[in-house]
Amino acid sequence: MLRRPIIQVLRQFIRHESDSATSLILERSLNRIQLLGRVGQDPVMRQVEGKNPVTIFSLATNEMWRSGESEVFQAGDITQKTTWHRISVFRPGLRDVAYQYVKKGARIYVEGKIDYGEYTDKNNVRRQATTIIADNIIFLSDHVKEKM
Repeated sequence: MLRRPIIQVLRQFIRHESDSATSLILERSLNRIQLLGRVGQDPVMRQVEGKNPVTIFSLATNEMWRSGESEVFQAGDITQKTTWHRISVFRPGLRDVAYQYVKKGARIYVEGKIDYGEYTDKNNVRRQATTIIADNIIFLSDHVKEKM
C-alpha cells in the first residue's frame, strides 16, 4: 500500500536510462538562496519598454572571522568581508511593497533564486551580471525607529 506512492515520488528524483530515445526525462533541481543583511541603497523601479517593471536594490552581507593561530578567544584580529548582492523583485505585489518600504540601512531577509546573465554596456563590451530574483522579503527592522 505504501510502497507504490514512494516509488512514484522516487521516480521524480531519479533519472532512469531508457532504451527509447524519444522518452522525455524530467529531473528535479533546486535554485534557492537565503540572504540576511542590510540594504545598501533605496530601491529603484525600472521598466524597459514591453517588459514588466522591476524593483532593484542592493543588499550587503557580512562574513567575519578571527585571524591568527591561537585558539584563545581574545587572540587574533577580527576580519570582516562584505559581499554586495543585487536584488531584483518582479512579483507585482512584492515589487510594489519593496519599492515603497525597503530603505537604505534596513535589515531584511530575502529568499529567492540566483540568476546569471549577460548585457552589453555603453562601450559595447559584453559583461556578466549576477542577480538575486526575490520571491519573499521579510522586514527585520524598522529603520526609522533605529535612527531615533
